[in-house]
Order: sequence, then structure tokens, then C-alpha cells
Amino acid sequence: QVQLVESGGGLVQPGGSLRLSCAASGFIFSGYHMSWYRQAPGKERELVAFISSASGSTNYADSVKGRFTISRDNAKNTVYLQMNSLKPEDTAVYYCKLPWGPRGAYWGQGTQVTVSS
Repeated sequence: QVQLVESGGGLVQPGGSLRLSCAASGFIFSGYHMSWYRQAPGKERELVAFISSASGSTNYADSVKGRFTISRDNAKNTVYLQMNSLKPEDTAVYYCKLPWGPRGAYWGQGTQVTVSS
């Protein structure tokens, strides 16, 4: 079955960096687009970044452009989110999503990112 397992979250000071990982299994990873979402307390879940399957083309939310980078390693069945110049407003639970999987959309369990001094 499809599994998405995020890791790499934690507490970081403003201006710091974190790299999130999402290990995927149960499907042919290289053939599917992947994305990262986040949900802050009291807010709706929002799309942060997207990466296509074939070309690896990417898209970002305006709020993270120039600071976050999504990438994928098809040999390791893993998608990454490199987050630099973190701000307190980046504090959220970050989720990996397989938007159009073998039987619909799939989500990981999420990883907490807290940006605070």
C-alpha cells in the first residue's frame, strides 16, 4: 500500500534552515508528481511546493519563493523540501502529498516545523 513518511522537522531560529524528507513506498515513485503542504494553527492547509514526475519542473507558493526548494531523488523514492531563511510565519505542520496516486490522493502523517527564538 502507498506510504508517505515525513521527517526532518524541528525547532529552528528565525533565519535558520531545515530540510524535510518524505520517503515514499507502495507505488512507482518516478511516475508520479509530488507536493508539500503545510497547515498552521487555525489556518487551512495550503500548497507550498510541487514537483512534476518527468521533467522535475517545480512551482511554489508566493510566500516561500526564493527561500524553499523542492527536489526529488527517484533512486531513493524520496522528495525533499529545503527551507532556508525561515520565518516565524513558516511555523506549521508540513505534509507530503501524492496528489494523483494509484487510487487517489495520499498524505503523510506530517512533521512539525517551529520557527522561534
